[in-house]
Amino acid sequence: MFNTRNIAIGLAVLGLCLGQVLLAQNADLQPKSNSPYSRFGLGDPAALPLTAPNAMAGLSAAFHDPFFMNMVNPAALGHLATTDFETGLFAKYSRLSDGNNADNLWSGNLNYLALGFPLINPINRTLDKKSNDLGLGMGLVLQPFTTMGYDLSTEQTFPEVGTARTTFKGNGGTYRFMWGNAIRYKRLAAGINIGYLFGKLSYNRTVEFADIGPTSYYTIYVDEQSVSSFQWNAGAIWTTPLHKRAESSNRSLREKNLIIGLYGNSATALRTNDSRLYVRDNQAYNATDTLVFENNIRSTGVLPGEYVVGITYDHTGKLKLGIEYGVGLWSQYRNPLRNEQLADTRRIALGLEYTPDLYSYNNYWQRVRYRAGAYYRADPRTINGNQLSDLGLSLGMGLPVILPRQQTSFINLTLEGGSLGTAQALRETYIRMTLGFTLNDNSWFFKRKFN
Repeated sequence: MFNTRNIAIGLAVLGLCLGQVLLAQNADLQPKSNSPYSRFGLGDPAALPLTAPNAMAGLSAAFHDPFFMNMVNPAALGHLATTDFETGLFAKYSRLSDGNNADNLWSGNLNYLALGFPLINPINRTLDKKSNDLGLGMGLVLQPFTTMGYDLSTEQTFPEVGTARTTFKGNGGTYRFMWGNAIRYKRLAAGINIGYLFGKLSYNRTVEFADIGPTSYYTIYVDEQSVSSFQWNAGAIWTTPLHKRAESSNRSLREKNLIIGLYGNSATALRTNDSRLYVRDNQAYNATDTLVFENNIRSTGVLPGEYVVGITYDHTGKLKLGIEYGVGLWSQYRNPLRNEQLADTRRIALGLEYTPDLYSYNNYWQRVRYRAGAYYRADPRTINGNQLSDLGLSLGMGLPVILPRQQTSFINLTLEGGSLGTAQALRETYIRMTLGFTLNDNSWFFKRKFN
């Protein structure tokens, strides 16, 4: 007979197997997606919040939960009540359109691997009859930071040589590994993430003259760049009740809180190692000329600072409703290989989570966490002086699963829909689906006592 435990284990195994398949596809030199705007900067930015907060439009500044990790604002680790392992997969459907032509694309990959845990086990604290004033948390996450994949061509006509076709291809991306620590004392929590960003980007450009015939030369430009950077960000979260406890003994009133949070980081150095290979080739004469070959060109650029502030109304176990605003100083961005000027970004997001009845014992769907959100982001990339905009909606749910020892874990589903681009150029309409697994266990650091 099927039960929730078997379903959860089966989905987790299936998800990890699919993740291995998708990761293996990254070894292919062809781009795993075709996103023309990923040519600029380090590529398309990845969603950094994990699946649960991402379904709430990515709310992270003022988000904490005893069962879910938030590595974007590390201060939230101070509120973890259980060891939390999380992984996620995503699939994305995109439709590219310039008003006259359109193309449909699918892509997908493993989204993240994360592990977080409280350094003070809450069971020990309860058994020892100690207060809940102090909390310590730690977390680790490995996830994409940007992704790049494009394949497009343009044509120009010259009176002397006819049509010149230029083909652009690129692939690669960057990843980040972060280690976070947090401390919470009563209402105030503070934390810091430190980590490492790394990745490789490949830019290919081919120019050929189709009207001249097989005797014409075509030119191939290959630029490759390995990047790395020390990463850090710090945050704080203040949680305050919306009433005086002495005024009422009603439990629901005691659980209504206002959460104020912020996080950010300064600009950091971007270390690059570049190589260039430019060749001119003629297949008819079997002739190849190397125009440029350079290797191990080491330089240093700049990754920008970012600052985000948010506020959330939290009726514990019932409703979370929040808003946040952030800025990214991408005008500070510098990359020695790519002479690009990016613009500062702004992002505003609204999100909520609603649970009809957390303690319902005879209606499963009453215990499900329903999530929704909306967001607007001014992207750092510009086309012909027009800054890209990203506008979208998100929906999701957290399906509780009871594992052995009555520990609650979750299967998280998120669906995002949005549009990226400008009114004057190519626009990408996308639907992104994420499947996440949250496995909780409160037995870590549990002190067993023997008489």
